[in-house]
Amino acid sequence: MPTSADGVVFRDMTLEDVPAVDALEQRLFPADAWPLHMFLSELSQHETRRYLVAESGGDIVGYAGLMCIEPIADVQTIAVVPEFEGRGIGSTLLARLIEEARHRGAADVLLEVRADNPRAQQLYVRFGFEQIHVRRGYYRDGVDALIMRLALVPDDAPADPAPAHAPAPEPTTEAGKA
Repeated sequence: MPTSADGVVFRDMTLEDVPAVDALEQRLFPADAWPLHMFLSELSQHETRRYLVAESGGDIVGYAGLMCIEPIADVQTIAVVPEFEGRGIGSTLLARLIEEARHRGAADVLLEVRADNPRAQQLYVRFGFEQIHVRRGYYRDGVDALIMRLALVPDDAPADPAPAHAPAPEPTTEAGKA
């Protein structure tokens, strides 16, 4: 299992993680928390979803999820407990989701972020996301959502730029992925 310098382990989310993730969801997003059954439903859709957790000392300190239905991938959720912010956990989770989107053949990664969350917006901009739209009053408390997009394939690039005779790239795997 890959570990960061401060002992944080990143791995796939399991059904056993859902109660802890749900508790964090309720704590971190009280106005917009997903109900427990949504996490259970998301984890059951392996063909189009990937969910990760970040663990420190046996406790989940971050989590993230991706839905990918070609050609679009959508960051469903990403969260880090405040006590662990600024340690690169959110960046690592986002990087892994983007890599998963590439692996699944997505051309774009989309996400919604609260208009009043500049820290998250800055993270996404550092990864190359650009704001493409605003959804007015999207969140339950009336805050707007900024829709952001990361193009994985340039708009003018052909779908398969490799010549027909070129060998296929070697598949890559991440620890914890079957």
